[in-house]
Amino acid sequence: MQSQLKTGLKRELNLLDATTLVIGSMIGSGIFIAPSLMANYIQTPGLIILLWLVGGILTIFGSLSYAELAAAMPRSGGQYVFLKEAYSPLIAFLYGWTLFLVIQSGFIAAVAVAFAKYLGVFIPSLSETNIIFTLGSFSLNTAQIVAILSIILLTFVNILGVKLGAVVQNVFTILKISAILALIVFSFLFSNGSVKNFSPIFTPIVPEALGISFFAALAVAMSKALFAYDAWNSVTFAAEEIKKPDVNLPRALILGTTTTALIYTLVTMAYIYVVPIDKMAIVPDNRIAAEVSYIVLGNAGLIFITIAILISTFGCNNGLILAGPRVYYAMANDQLFFKKAQMVHPKFQTPSVSLWYQCLWACLLTLTGTYSDLLTYTAFASLLFNLLTVVGLFILRKKLKDLPRPYKTTGYPLTPILYILVALFFIIYIFIGDIRNSGFGLLIILTGIPVYIFMKKKIVDNNG
Repeated sequence: MQSQLKTGLKRELNLLDATTLVIGSMIGSGIFIAPSLMANYIQTPGLIILLWLVGGILTIFGSLSYAELAAAMPRSGGQYVFLKEAYSPLIAFLYGWTLFLVIQSGFIAAVAVAFAKYLGVFIPSLSETNIIFTLGSFSLNTAQIVAILSIILLTFVNILGVKLGAVVQNVFTILKISAILALIVFSFLFSNGSVKNFSPIFTPIVPEALGISFFAALAVAMSKALFAYDAWNSVTFAAEEIKKPDVNLPRALILGTTTTALIYTLVTMAYIYVVPIDKMAIVPDNRIAAEVSYIVLGNAGLIFITIAILISTFGCNNGLILAGPRVYYAMANDQLFFKKAQMVHPKFQTPSVSLWYQCLWACLLTLTGTYSDLLTYTAFASLLFNLLTVVGLFILRKKLKDLPRPYKTTGYPLTPILYILVALFFIIYIFIGDIRNSGFGLLIILTGIPVYIFMKKKIVDNNG
């Protein structure tokens, strides 16, 4: 497909499109797998539920801050623009660099692998354990192949137009919400579950084999939940394509994050009601949603939830794939990314080259690690930049006093301060609890510094 240099992106997304982009990008694979992973670190029902509640409140508080920034600066790139205005082009570049290398592409890879893992319910040969090629320490499994094919397909769909991508997002989001609500109802009303599974509700229990402190275990468990909550900010990336952004962006952020937090908490309670917490930790391939559905409805339930999860993960990746390239497009316009990334397709008016760049890197990331590893290092890096962005709200209130603000953060300054404090706590303890993967995320951020210096020197040389 041919592309041309930037001609501008079209405002084609309405409130429904923006809201389903928030919800659909968040609800993907995490809620169907992460609770089982979390049970490996914290085996206390009340604490697991509390982590989902805290994650939801944290996300809502964050969205309140982002809503003010997005309404005031509804430009393509969203969070990249906020960081550039609040701090400097360097900080903004490090975010965009990390988004490309770890956060957005990492989430896309993780969700694509999850899609492949659940497809394995129907086709058992699709599994991370079914290795078809090995070369030294590198191995290729069937789940990775399917994940890569799904990423390529959705990239192609989103090149065909932002409105087409939004339509796909709307349909898949409505379907996934309906399926999750059905699972919750069936779990509580038609299963042999027990309220005894919620006891002991708040006694801290950490498996001794982990060899880490309670707070470290709590934080690593939280990183799995934060993965499920992340990508709520993706809608800000496409701000330049949203109609009435001063009104629709804040509404979409608040509606989307609140709805998702409620769904996540309820479905986690449904899981625990059906499957005791100690057994959640040993569910095969961490497919807790499939396990619960099978217990409640037998083979029919397994088929139902598997189809629902395939829809959910596929739809989630559609939203992630749609949003990310808008940041690389904005960076390219600032001469801080590959020049061709600013190209817009002449017919479909989408950042087609940026979409293909993201596709290539996300496909490579599917080959680098397991699903759980991807969750930890992407959640760490993402939360770190989200923290900086919310701090940036205070900076911009002073730095750009006269900037029109159609929406101002509800509960300011308390809500952003609470977000900052809770996020900082989890950043520190996620790092302590999983130094390897968190350290990898931090290393990726730092590698952006010499790249930025090179890019700036290139700009000076070209202008000189």
